[in-house]
Amino acid sequence: MFQTENRILFFGVFVGAAGVSFALFCWRRYAKPGYFLSLQEKRSTTRDDDNQDNKEAVTVLQCRQLQSLEKLGSLIKNVEELKEDIWFLKETLAKLEEQIKDELGGKKDGRKVSPLRSSLKKKKSETNKVAVEYPRSEEAESEGGYITAQTDTEVESEDEPGVANVKVEKSKMIKEEAELLCLLQKADANHNGFVSEKEEAFRMMLNKQDKFGNKVEFLWRLARAYSDMFYLTNDAEEKKNYVTNGKNAAGKAIQIDNSSAAGHRWYAIMCGYMSEFDNVQNKIKNGYLFKEHLDKAIELHPQDPLQYHLLGRWCYAVSQLSWIERKVAAALFGKPPTATVDEALHHFLKAEEMQPGYSKYNYVFLAKCFKDLGQKAVALKYCDDASAMPSVSKEDLDAQKELETLIISLRP
Repeated sequence: MFQTENRILFFGVFVGAAGVSFALFCWRRYAKPGYFLSLQEKRSTTRDDDNQDNKEAVTVLQCRQLQSLEKLGSLIKNVEELKEDIWFLKETLAKLEEQIKDELGGKKDGRKVSPLRSSLKKKKSETNKVAVEYPRSEEAESEGGYITAQTDTEVESEDEPGVANVKVEKSKMIKEEAELLCLLQKADANHNGFVSEKEEAFRMMLNKQDKFGNKVEFLWRLARAYSDMFYLTNDAEEKKNYVTNGKNAAGKAIQIDNSSAAGHRWYAIMCGYMSEFDNVQNKIKNGYLFKEHLDKAIELHPQDPLQYHLLGRWCYAVSQLSWIERKVAAALFGKPPTATVDEALHHFLKAEEMQPGYSKYNYVFLAKCFKDLGQKAVALKYCDDASAMPSVSKEDLDAQKELETLIISLRP
């Protein structure tokens, strides 16, 4: 059988060589210097008496012959390249039969590339220095250990029974990642939307909690959705439930990834909300937690103006603590929190610097700080800036109420 295959292969090479010989014969016979030109001169001499139309015909014929010569030159170039390929084939064929016999006799193990393919790769590497040859996707390993062609419908090797399962799992993971990405994008858009959109985002996040409840990017957005619902309700019990669940979600996010700035930020915010429902001891404890996680969020992501606004509010609240509240904090935790109005003002100005016109509430707190520092004219300026901003969210409405009271205290 192998002798028959070798004869067929040698016959193919012989036919190719015959084609090359014929092309070379044509080239040597007709491509001698001056051959076509001398032919044209003879034709031109015999037509000296022809009219102008015949001369134009001769010119056209000359152009066609020159074009044919160019094509023939290209053919010769291809023939030369074919000769090189045949030379490599002849080198390889001498070793092919012995290599196959060794493989069938079990003398060599493992996956090998056929010498024919190896020689062709070597030639291509020598002639194209920057070209790199990659195996095609339809290649597979034959029974003899060589790389042969395989169609997409052929069954995968029995050596890898888990390949199909791996592909299925990978496909499933890609689909889940795409679904999560769409969910997060929708949540971000709805968070900045109207009340109905915030409520839709909250329901959407709850429905996917079982599926994506171990993803950090999902968890801190879930905490944010709880924050939105906290602002949208006036029921005290509902507020407390939203805060508790939101704090748990943010806490889980930073447990999974302590380097999540958003996780620390929303955990701090939930600690701040909890102060509305806890006793004095827990209020102070949550105050410490608020500052600790907010500092961590700023360390991880210092470009967020919201974090500086929140830190300013914490500093301002601490600066307003009474003597008794400070004593209680010292008794419970050994050292009471300390902050000044100047520190609060610094953080509010930082938020404004990072994003001018950041929020209505930021202007209100700037006015409060300047009022406490005795600069009423500057405080009134920030009151005017706050008044010029529309009240879009519930937080803006709360800021507007504080603003109206503040303006009354600043007017003579």
